[in-house]
Amino acid sequence: MLIEGIHHVCIKCSPKELDKVKHFYGEVLKLPVKRSWGEGEKAGLMFDTGAGLIEVFANAKEHLPQGAVQHFALATKNVDACIDAVRAAGYEITVKPKDVEIASEPPFPIRVAFAIGPVGEEIEFFCER
Repeated sequence: MLIEGIHHVCIKCSPKELDKVKHFYGEVLKLPVKRSWGEGEKAGLMFDTGAGLIEVFANAKEHLPQGAVQHFALATKNVDACIDAVRAAGYEITVKPKDVEIASEPPFPIRVAFAIGPVGEEIEFFCER
């Protein structure tokens, strides 16, 4: 097998938005910073999700549209607790926690919810049942 999994998801923000990104991923979702570098437009960091990284670059010149990436999913054992933390921090919840069974063989029961992150990124909180 050539591919072993997702290494990281990249988010771009402006230098002014970096503190809000750090707060959301570091404080609200409690992800540790694995590494960081630079200052201003050269600043960046990587949050460790335990199963891959969220890489952040602070070099966006303007608000970036969502583009080709629809969303990224963060694996969790407790979708509801994630959404409670995100809601308490004042972020938009676009899909409340719900149980879904993906019609596949074999059937795939999951619990999911969606929110909008600090710079407009769509985040899915995903739990395999």
